[in-house]
Amino acid sequence: MIYFTADLHFYHENIINHTNRPFSTVEQMNHTLIENWNHTVCADDDVYILGDVTMKGAEYATKALAQLKGRKYLIKGNHDKFAQNEQFDKNIFEWIKDYYELSYKNTRFILFHYPIEEWNGYFRGTVHLHGHQHNHADYNLNNLQNGMRKFDVGVDANYMRPVCIDDIIAFFSTIPQ
Repeated sequence: MIYFTADLHFYHENIINHTNRPFSTVEQMNHTLIENWNHTVCADDDVYILGDVTMKGAEYATKALAQLKGRKYLIKGNHDKFAQNEQFDKNIFEWIKDYYELSYKNTRFILFHYPIEEWNGYFRGTVHLHGHQHNHADYNLNNLQNGMRKFDVGVDANYMRPVCIDDIIAFFSTIPQ
């Protein structure tokens, strides 16, 4: 299976208040994010992280990512400076990129940390997946109601867990091609 997520912000205390996350401590947040991930993702699944794993550096990134199941791919966000650090083991990821286009079951997906107004295939049924904004679930519903194939895969919009590619396809299935 293929999953997407973004904006985990492991070890970032201020994100709890900034995004209204339902946690009292950063330890509780980290534990819940890891538990939710590992209850959702299997070892042989692919997970595309669309940025902002942590702001705390290579040691913290390694510590959090090593606990997560699946083959991981990183689309860099504005807080992923750890990925350039020589101390970070880049082998945790299958690859690290700024942008990626993925095709699955006759649907193309544009993967980018930042939301964009128009993307390759915008008028041809292509879905843009992003993070960065820390939206809540109503953002994705509003996009659906407006016929826009843009989906925030961040944990704040998806009940603190990765979202499955098949669920995203089903979500947009009511929009005419």
